[in-house]
Formats: sequence, C-alpha cells, structure tokens
Amino acid sequence: MALIDLKNIKKNYEAQKILCGVDFTIDEGERVAIVGKNGAGKSTLMKIVAGLEEFDEGERIVRQGLSIRMLPQVPHFEPNITVKEAILQQLTEINEAKKRYEELSLQVAKHPEEETLLQELNKISNYLDYHNAWNMDEKLERVLVEFNLKEYEDRLVTTLSGGEQRRVALAGLLLQKPDLLLLDEPTNHLDVHMVSFLEEMILKERYTMLFVSHDRYFIDRIATRVVEVEDCQLRSFKGGYNDYLRQKEELLKNMQKQHENLLRLLKQEEEWLNRGVKARVKRNEGRKKRVMELREQAKKNPSIIKKIQIQLEREKKHFNREDGLSKKKVMFELENVTKYAGDKLLIKELTTRILQKDTIAIVGKNGAGKSTLLKLLLGEIEPDSGVIKRGDFSIGYFDQNRSMLDDEKNLIETFCPNGGDRVEVWGRSMHVYGYLKNFLFPKEFLDKKIGNLSGGEKNRVALALLFTKKVDCLILDEPTNDLDIPTINILEENLQKFPGSVIFVSHDRYFVDKIAKKLLIFKGDGIVEESYQSYSEYLEIEKELGEIEKIAKETKEPKPQRIRQRTKKLSYKEARRLEELPSLIEELETKIAQLGNCLSDPSCYEEKGIVAVSSELAQLEEEHEKLMEEYIALEEKREELEG
Repeated sequence: MALIDLKNIKKNYEAQKILCGVDFTIDEGERVAIVGKNGAGKSTLMKIVAGLEEFDEGERIVRQGLSIRMLPQVPHFEPNITVKEAILQQLTEINEAKKRYEELSLQVAKHPEEETLLQELNKISNYLDYHNAWNMDEKLERVLVEFNLKEYEDRLVTTLSGGEQRRVALAGLLLQKPDLLLLDEPTNHLDVHMVSFLEEMILKERYTMLFVSHDRYFIDRIATRVVEVEDCQLRSFKGGYNDYLRQKEELLKNMQKQHENLLRLLKQEEEWLNRGVKARVKRNEGRKKRVMELREQAKKNPSIIKKIQIQLEREKKHFNREDGLSKKKVMFELENVTKYAGDKLLIKELTTRILQKDTIAIVGKNGAGKSTLLKLLLGEIEPDSGVIKRGDFSIGYFDQNRSMLDDEKNLIETFCPNGGDRVEVWGRSMHVYGYLKNFLFPKEFLDKKIGNLSGGEKNRVALALLFTKKVDCLILDEPTNDLDIPTINILEENLQKFPGSVIFVSHDRYFVDKIAKKLLIFKGDGIVEESYQSYSEYLEIEKELGEIEKIAKETKEPKPQRIRQRTKKLSYKEARRLEELPSLIEELETKIAQLGNCLSDPSCYEEKGIVAVSSELAQLEEEHEKLMEEYIALEEKREELEG
C-alpha cells in the first residue's frame, strides 16, 4: 500500500536542474536506499518526501494520517533538558496512548457492553502493537546502552558533541517508530557496534524507511530497493547493494562509451563483492553451523563451552602472517607504548611493527584512542611511556579538517602551485583536468575556489591532492566521511594501486574489508588487539563469543575442586608443541582449501582422479580434527595452570 506518491516532480536550484519530472512511490514495509553522487539531489528528494522542501512542479500525494519523521543532520533540542528527557520528549504521544489504554481498560472492565469504549480500546491497542510500545522502558534502556548514551543520560543534551546529539535524536526516532522513517546518513558518528545494533533494530521492528547512506554493507543488509539519482532522473533497482551493482552493470553495458570508466569501477566492485564477501559468508555459515551444534551440546554438557571459546578465539586471532616480513622495510616500530588522555587509559603497552606496503585499518569504538594512535605515529604527540621508532620516509596525511587545502585558491592553483596545467601521479604526467575527471570533477570546476565547494567536494579535492604527493606512507583519518559511493570506489582503486604503506582509521566495514590486510582493534581500557582477518569476519566471531559467554553465565557450571598438586606451567615439550601447532593447522587448512577447490574443477579432479582427491581430502580433514583437539587440550591446560 502506497504511503507517498510523487508525480512528475520538477526541482531546480537557480540554473541547476536537480529533478526533471520524476515519479517516486514508497509502499508500506519498504526500506528504500537513495544513492548517487554528492549534489545529485539525494537529500532534496528526501526533503520533498518529508514535506520540508518545496518543488517547482508536480504533485505530492500522502496517505491520510501518515506520520513522517526525519533525522536532521544537525538536531536541535531545548536548552535545559537532559539526554533521557530529550528522548522521552519524543515519546510523548506513545506514553499518552499507554496512559489512555490503562484508563480505558478500567472503564471497559466496569462497562463491558459499551461499544464506543471497546472500539477506542481496540484502536489504541493496535497503535501500541504497531509501535511495539508495551515494553518501552526496556527498549529505552537498551538504546541508551547500545548508543553509548547511558553514562550521559542525566547530562544536559546541549553539552554533548554534535555526533552524540545525533545519536540522541536517532534513539528517539527509532523508539517512536513513525509510519515513515527518513534517515540521512544514519551511520555517521556510529561505531560498528552501534551500526550492528541499528541494523538489528530496523530489521526486527520492520520500519518503513527512506534513507541516504554511503555504508554499502548497511545498504546491502537493510535495503529492499535502491533508487539512484543521476542526471536529474531516478532509477529503481530491486534488492540491496549487491543487487544494485549487478543490475547497474547490465544497464551500463547498453549505454554510451562515456560510461566505460564507471562500468569498469562497478565491475571491479561487483567482482570483489562476489569473490571476497560471498566466500567469507560461505565460511561464516560453515563456522556458524559448527558453533550452533556445539552450543546445543553445551546446554547438555557445560564443560564443552570452553572448547567453543578456544576455537573461536583461535579463529579470531588468525595465524596468517605475510611472508618475508624480515625483508620488508620497517616504517614504524612501537615498543611498550602507553598513552593516557587525562585519567583515561587509551593505549597500554602496545608493541607492534608497521612495515613497508602494510595496509592497516585502525578500528574500534568511538573515543577508544584510534585518532590518538595516528597522532603518535605522525609525531604530533609523544607517548607517556614506551618508544616509537620511525624510519626515514615521507608521509602523506589526510585529516578530517582538510588542513592541506587553502580556501582562497582554485583547483588549478591547488594542484599546480608553480604554474602550468599538469600534475604527476606515480611517475605519470597528466593534464590536471584529465586527472580530476577521475575524481568526478567536471571541467567548469577548475576555476572554482576551494572555499565555495561543499564538504564532500572538498574531501574529494583533498584525496585527489594526496595522490599527487611523492610519499612512502599514507595516514588517513576517516577518509570516507562525506563521500558518496562513486567517490569511495575511486578512493579504493587509488589505495589499491598505491605502492607504499597505508594506515587509516575508519568505521566503514565494507571499506575496511576491501582495503585492509591487517587490523589494529581498539578494545577499550588501553587494549589494542592485532588481527589479519577481514573486519566483518572478526566482528562475526566477536558476536559469537558474546553469545557463548551468555550461555556460560546461564549454565553457571561450578569449577571442580582440585586436590592434587600441579605445576605452574606446561612442560617444555608441551609448550613447544603448543607453539608449533598453529602453523601446522594453518598448513593443513591451506591444503584442505586447495583440494576443495579441485573437487569443484573438472580439469583438476579428472587429472588426479576424483576418488583419490576425495580420499586425500578426508584424510587431511581427519588429521586437522586431531590437531585441533590437541591444540584445544593444550590451550585449556595452559590456561588452567596459569589461572
């Protein structure tokens, strides 16, 4: 059932055409993502749907009584209310409905024959059902905790940062559950754990939504339809982000040559998504199946919980390391680095190396210390204890304030400060227009002053400028903020071609998965964990570990009292075996994967013989299981002795 119908909508800003006679409908239950370049009209379309923007021509038809709420980029609150009061203020209508329901229930109990009372009670009951308002107090508490607002609930909302205020506004909107929820970049200022909770809540509560986002995993998981704003028109694609890529590629194949560059980027994007994400999803499904089986056993036999935890921890740490580390140039070497912000411990005794050609994502919750680590690497601040050794190399730095740009200069002056009209990019001389065209800038932008550009356009200029610098290492702080998806694709392509090392902070899971070969994960309380997994896999295992811990608490298995005397550590032979098992297991897993691939390739298994390949695979899997059992037993024994 259609909630809103836009018919033949035309919208211009002075001479610039934004929407040229477009039609748009959103039905109940749909979750529609709007995508397109910055400035294409995404936010304009959303504001017209919301009734906040006038249009030049056309018709807007809205279902009677429809409640529409939109998350503003900059929310406004009354000056003297607390965080919790600001959220409760958004729930006034629901709380009044609950109060009226209680009153009517008492009246109906006294006068069950009153039809008018019964009808009103039924209407309010349906309203509360739709908004899932019966346990609103519990939901409010959970939202406060998950959005990291619980500690601020009694603080004045106006004393919070801009990002925190947006979370307050978002929390209230989610709990309201309007008939149509409009969100403009909802994942901005959210860390990955908050985004995961947001996704979970949206899917569970079944919102009808229209949203703008550059978070491609978020779009893929949430959207039931993708609408692209391009060249003043709308195109609709059924499904999530991956479906959009596939359908868009088919569309572009039939269009003119001018789209070849975009087609190439989209094809790379789709190939990566299918090759990387799909493969990980398949592995995750296999692991999940094993874990679910073990969880069922754990309910009957609590002692098996430890086995599950060790398996998951092993998988989370991942034993892969790049070959030939000693041959690579050391860029940064950190030894026992500790850093505080006031009384808050951000980094505790961190020891790690960053090598030539490393691509490292620094991830974790907001406020955990990620940007502080960047400042330590740049030498802007010094550690409170420990040592940072820096090699002899040059750094290109991209910060969120775009400090490398001068608002008084135009694009030509920015890229060619010594005159001329050519730039050098990785040894290749290019005309500045030809180069900037790769970053989606039309020719007429060359004379524009930097100060007249939008935030997203400035970010594009800053990134394009960064890749013209002759540097050995790039350090990037939230590089995808304010970028549209086409520009993020271009950024990813340039980073993948960059010959040096890349260190970046980001909450964008898709971007991290695509670029990073190593993670530095800020866990809080100064703990920084290293992993060579993809970020999405790491988060999936973290989630599983959280669920296993819940089961452990539920079972509350008492530890048996040990009377016999025991040593404090493993024997020398056991310790050596525990040390060598991970690489043996890794080697077996590589062989198992190769044989699995062979069984799906006729040219491979026909040459070796399908029976021989299958037999070898079964033998290796049996050997892998034995080594895993041995590893888990030794790990359990080590923890027992040390604990």
